[in-house]
Amino acid sequence: MLDLTYETPKPKVIAGAKHDWELVIGMEVHAQVSSNAKLFSGASTKFGAEPNSNVAFVDAAMPGMLPVINEYCVEQAVRTGLGLKAEINLFSAFDRKNYFYPDLPQGYQISQLYHPIVGEGEVLVELGNGLARNVRVERIHMEQDAGKSIHDMDPNMSFVDLNRTGVCLMEIVSRPDIRSPEEAAAYIAKLRQIMQYLGTCDGNMQNGNLRADVNVSICRPGQYEKYQETQDFSHLGTRCEIKNMNSMRFIQQAIEVEARRQIAIVEAGGEVEQETRLYDPDKGETRSMRSKEEAHDYRYFPDPDLLPLEIEQAWVDDIAAKLPELPDDKKSRFMGDFGLTDYDASVLTAEVESATYFEEVAKGRDGKLAANWVINELFGRLKKEDHDITDSPVSPAQLGGIIDLITSDAISGKIAKDLFEIVYTEGGDPAQIVEERGMKQVTDTGAIEAALDEIIAANPAQVEKAKVNPKLAGWFVGQVMKATGGKANPKAVNQLVAQKLGE
Repeated sequence: MLDLTYETPKPKVIAGAKHDWELVIGMEVHAQVSSNAKLFSGASTKFGAEPNSNVAFVDAAMPGMLPVINEYCVEQAVRTGLGLKAEINLFSAFDRKNYFYPDLPQGYQISQLYHPIVGEGEVLVELGNGLARNVRVERIHMEQDAGKSIHDMDPNMSFVDLNRTGVCLMEIVSRPDIRSPEEAAAYIAKLRQIMQYLGTCDGNMQNGNLRADVNVSICRPGQYEKYQETQDFSHLGTRCEIKNMNSMRFIQQAIEVEARRQIAIVEAGGEVEQETRLYDPDKGETRSMRSKEEAHDYRYFPDPDLLPLEIEQAWVDDIAAKLPELPDDKKSRFMGDFGLTDYDASVLTAEVESATYFEEVAKGRDGKLAANWVINELFGRLKKEDHDITDSPVSPAQLGGIIDLITSDAISGKIAKDLFEIVYTEGGDPAQIVEERGMKQVTDTGAIEAALDEIIAANPAQVEKAKVNPKLAGWFVGQVMKATGGKANPKAVNQLVAQKLGE
């Protein structure tokens, strides 16, 4: 394992009309647990089903129906906690959160307030250029998701789809450790990456499977350090929560907009009111949704229909023993085993499938060369066509075959790119294609020398110029490559040109 050290980034400073201000950001990330059934019923969690088709009697709050805990959802929450290096609470319990939910038929949400399943953890958020921030996670609790209200199908009525009702969510609550919009987006991306590696949440933000409530406040420089020393929130400004964000880009925009709104209020002599707000990307503004409730406003009390969860340490240890290699560990190993740069290792480990693909290509081969081909040629082409690695028409074995032909000097780098294009568009075995289409590079120095001699004899003036200015020797290299259809070994050509012109 490499010893990776990072420098903590400076907080973002926003210049107001009168003063400089710093941002303080905390996040509540709602991650939908990857499971086939809901948290308290056997109804399917499949996305895109017909409205109200994935609804059990419990989800619909039919009289006499009682919730039954889905053990797999608990396991997934524990797995996520372990992936965030968090404390797993062997005792946890569910509470009822009372609120008007038009799309939760029972009229309350089953959540965890007093005894969450997961305690304190941490996430290392890398920001490039050797910068990273360690964001503390306060807790992870499980809760049931609400349904979806639909307001645009009829001018006079709203419709409710209960398919998502009762789906298990993990709410991952951070400390106010994030100090810029870029860090906020990077934090979400890192959480998403870890959960995808763990298989606990697919991270699909478009479907609403990963979304965030963003708490934003401002403070004068130096105040945050006082908060850190004392843990006294009075040193920080009043926070406002921006609700239900499911886009990295919009999260960054919303934080910037909300911070500037708060700065304008404070500098005008006003006070920021604690409230929940919504971000309107079309207007580039946040608007008030409701005053921010505190825990007592929800009238929490222990859910009488669910027994507390008592977990055995041996069960947790068994889950921990089966955890996959996580992104930070994989990145560190790639840098150590394959000699990759921090940047290349980060790109290759960004997605589980990308890391797996690269490792298959690099096995028994030059890691740096494999990384260059995977990142520059394959990823570049896939991005151009808006595909991801799972859609790649080139298999790891095929790309590995191309690299083998390069390292054995059977083909040059230029021929390799032509070969990649053929394999990408037509498929086939690289070695067989090279053989059948006569693409092997010419390594016979006699043949290369004969071609060079002809070019030298036909261009005496150019020879004299190259002898005076050696930089012009490249012209002869290019002519030989042209004469041999790009098949001559470039290294051999360069050596012969230097030898001939130096005579």
